[in-house]
Amino acid sequence: MNDSRKKRMSMLDTLASAAPATAPSMMATNRALRSARDAVDAHHVWELDPAAIVDNRPTDRLDTDDVDDLRDAIEANGQTVPILVRRDPTDPERFHLVYGRRRLEAIRLSDKIDKVRAIVTSMNDDDALRAQISENMARRDLTFIEKALFARTLVDEGFGTQAHIAEVLTVTKSAISMALAVVDSVGVELVRAIGAAPGIGRPRWEALARDITASRISEAVLIDVAERAYVTAEAAVVLEDTSEDLTHPSVAAFEAVAAEVARPEPVRTKDKPDRGPAPLRRDLVIDGERAARLTRTKTGLRLDLPEGGFADWLDRHSDKVIQELHDRWKTGAED
Repeated sequence: MNDSRKKRMSMLDTLASAAPATAPSMMATNRALRSARDAVDAHHVWELDPAAIVDNRPTDRLDTDDVDDLRDAIEANGQTVPILVRRDPTDPERFHLVYGRRRLEAIRLSDKIDKVRAIVTSMNDDDALRAQISENMARRDLTFIEKALFARTLVDEGFGTQAHIAEVLTVTKSAISMALAVVDSVGVELVRAIGAAPGIGRPRWEALARDITASRISEAVLIDVAERAYVTAEAAVVLEDTSEDLTHPSVAAFEAVAAEVARPEPVRTKDKPDRGPAPLRRDLVIDGERAARLTRTKTGLRLDLPEGGFADWLDRHSDKVIQELHDRWKTGAED
């Protein structure tokens, strides 16, 4: 390298060392920190305070199993499967549950374990909802009415259009429309009182919705019917009555409500009144022939005329004739 070139390089080195380093932008720094944190979160199982985890997800289960047995198992053997959470975008020390509600609840009820094992992930609302559904359906398929009620909850909470909800639940848009119609006809509170009803699909729920719409029975009465049937069936399960096949409590509740609204109303016949004497009838004779019949009932007096000229004439002049008869009755002209 010649002297001239060495001199230029030396001047550049001097300028570079003298100039202050350019500070990275705050935004770039935050992005880098988040990326680094997310990379650590994705490959690490954290022990978190259960109180720092919020569960504000839409409910997709109607029948939630008792968590006491799960709590005892975790206390005896530890929590083998972590839950999944995502960080609160406004508070890095708080988290939102994605899935693992029963495990979280079991540890909250424990007197021996005060930390919950969790994987922390970065997800938006849509991805978190999909993860929740995928994890739950991997354990047990949602029943028709659970999906229907879940869809109604998502619509009410403004999650998205029916088409979007159909995509998340892996069903068609028309299926979502029909499911919403069933929930609206049966009623959300009655659906919750009945429960998941495994094995009962859309056709029977639609039939129940039609019967409820046609029935005059109040929702409060049907909820009471459902709750009584559910408790009775649940008691049989607890007692482990193996003498016969046991019905799932929510199926028993569904069947009880269906039987209640399908019960026919008693039919009353007009010609056979329940109480009171039989009507009094007498024929009216004109010119030696029967021309009409008078029938006295509990509600009044009826005149029956056969079709013909006289009946047509009386129909046209009935107001005048009745007025003349009424005037004669008032003046007492004849008994």
